[in-house]
Amino acid sequence: MNEFVKQIAADARALGVREGSVLLVHSSYKSIRKEGMTPMDVINGLRLALGEHGTLVFPTLSYMHCGPAHSLTFDVRNTPSNVGALPEFFRTSVEGVRRSLCPTHSCAAIGEMRDAVVGGHHLDNTPCGPNSPFHRVMELDGSILFLGCGTNCNTSMHAIEELSRPDYLFENCYDYTMIREDGTSYTQPCFAHDFKGVYQAYNRMESILNEKELQKGSILGASCDLMRAAALWEKADEAYRNDPHHFIGKL
Repeated sequence: MNEFVKQIAADARALGVREGSVLLVHSSYKSIRKEGMTPMDVINGLRLALGEHGTLVFPTLSYMHCGPAHSLTFDVRNTPSNVGALPEFFRTSVEGVRRSLCPTHSCAAIGEMRDAVVGGHHLDNTPCGPNSPFHRVMELDGSILFLGCGTNCNTSMHAIEELSRPDYLFENCYDYTMIREDGTSYTQPCFAHDFKGVYQAYNRMESILNEKELQKGSILGASCDLMRAAALWEKADEAYRNDPHHFIGKL
């Protein structure tokens, strides 16, 4: 075990990552990268912080490759993700990782609760529905780590938006060809997110969560934020119901 792995684990635990918990990680590898460090060091450090009973989850969103403007075929093994170097490394290079079946908003996971997190995503006809990993992380009392990337890239907010369905959220429903890990395929209808004419302002959650619900610190010197998923869901849902446009702005 090298020093990067040890330090990442120590910093993550100091930030508030709980041993045995479920952790969803948004990341900027450029922000945390050090000379001589590899993506596997980051994965191993986070897994060390979580311990043998923990579960590590990365979003592996592919909306830039799969969707009405691109392709209506999603191959869980081969469709690349478009949310950074660490998620793509995680899904392609770490043994034991399983990716959820969703054409645009999949996640990949490893650990004790892997199948509980990603196994039911194919049951939804929206990107971030009640069977999505984003919902499961909340149900399993997990946390969301923003690793050097700020909190605006908070995909869980889409799942919370889907509870109240504000007027900007959905476009049309499309039939996708979905290719499973074993190469077999099936057809899955899924709505596309819209967001035309608006920008997302999910970092406004930082003024709503208290210091126990949102912890700030650093990992290898990179600025990090750690949110308790249950608190995020409760307070964001309340904010959406009071003002459906609270977390967007007009372009």
